[in-house]
Amino acid sequence: MCRWLAYTGSSIPLETLLFNAHHSLIDQSMSSRSAETPTNGDGFGVGWYGKRSRPGLFRSVRPAWNDFNLRELAAHVDSPLFLAHVRAASLGAVQESNCHPFRYGNWLFMHNGEVEGIDQFRRDLVLAIAPHLFNCIQGTTDSEIMFYLTLTFGLESDPLRALARMAGFVENAARRCGIAQSLWMTLGVSDGKRIYVVRYASDGDAPTLFHSRDSEDLHRLDPGLRGRISLETRVIVSEPLGETVDDWVQIPENTALIVHKGEAQYRPFHPVSP
Repeated sequence: MCRWLAYTGSSIPLETLLFNAHHSLIDQSMSSRSAETPTNGDGFGVGWYGKRSRPGLFRSVRPAWNDFNLRELAAHVDSPLFLAHVRAASLGAVQESNCHPFRYGNWLFMHNGEVEGIDQFRRDLVLAIAPHLFNCIQGTTDSEIMFYLTLTFGLESDPLRALARMAGFVENAARRCGIAQSLWMTLGVSDGKRIYVVRYASDGDAPTLFHSRDSEDLHRLDPGLRGRISLETRVIVSEPLGETVDDWVQIPENTALIVHKGEAQYRPFHPVSP
């Protein structure tokens, strides 16, 4: 399983959470607390929003802990909203186009999890992607297919419904191939204004996902942030940063979350057949 992080709030250097915090995302790429995938060294990516309408994106197949370009960029880029991901490849080759986040227009999308048995029904999923989006696919991961299916099903107009329709479509395609439990996912998706988060699995055992409670949680991660971040600042993580899990709120199974201006709105999440 991969690890990812999403941040929204006061503009801060990317390095604050990617490198400087205790048990930061870069630390997790070397030594995650997950017994299943303690190392996430099959590439990384970071997407950030700034003055331009389209987010910036930097991805590489190098291990995140060993990329000096990432360290340099993270020290010099400030952003009020960014998504970052370190990859442990399960499906798809180790190549730059398979690194998350994926970008389309002003949207960023990243995923931790897998689609079980996708090789048996990949063709059905790909052929359902809207024709105008088809040639945008650059890689070979299940995650990128999920992104373009979500765009096909209306991400730009109704994000949570589009994500539910994508999940329902994937599960239906799997069931037609005799795969009863096919989908494991935590998703982080943003348009630069809001972050949409989903934690779901077909068998009720989704990968972990947490969010910070308030700005004090972030002050404990990096005391240098005191006075520099607003009360609206929030972080969502696959695995807690810092010393203890108790400083984080675990997002329940079958839940979607909308994070905007410091508010975290919980919604039930259930796949919908398109």
